[in-house]
Order: sequence, then structure tokens, then C-alpha cells
Amino acid sequence: MTTMTIAGATLDVDAEGYLQKPEQWNEAVAEELAAKEGITLTDRHWLVIRFMRQRYLETGDAPTIRSLGKESGVDIKALYQLFPKGPAKLAAKLGGIPKPHGCI
Repeated sequence: MTTMTIAGATLDVDAEGYLQKPEQWNEAVAEELAAKEGITLTDRHWLVIRFMRQRYLETGDAPTIRSLGKESGVDIKALYQLFPKGPAKLAAKLGGIPKPHGCI
């Protein structure tokens, strides 16, 4: 396992930079990861990130892009505007959860 220093903390990450221990996450980590992706987090970003985290922590799986669009309060088109490199993948990374199954 690899480690990375983010927001002043040493975190366990995989080869793609996804946190391996969701309990190491906090909002400062999300802000710094977002900045590295060229994203300034807005209230809509936080809505999606928090939805992703909550679903993962409740079920052990991240939601699919379809359920993310239906249940998060942000439609799929807007998700791609907020997270242009792939909404499920990037929201999971910023939310401190593992990369969703099925994401390349």
C-alpha cells in the first residue's frame, strides 16, 4: 500500500490515489484532492460527495452512476458538469472511498 500526505495527514491510498481507509477522510482532504483535480467544491459537489460517502458507509458499495443521478438530487448531466473526469469515479475519490466497481 502507498501513502500520500494530504491536508497535513499521511493517508493510505491505492496506486490511483483512492483512500483505502475511509475513516482517514475529512473535508480538508476532499478540498485538497479537488484542488489537485482543478475543481473548486461548491454546495452541489458536496451534496454528491456526501451522498457517495453515506451510501458506501451504509452498504459497502458506491452507488452506480444511474442511482447517483436519481437519488442524489443532481441529475446525470449536471454530474458530468461537476465532475468532468467521471462523476462516480471522481466523487468517490474526493469522498475518500474506494474506486467504484466497474469504473475504469
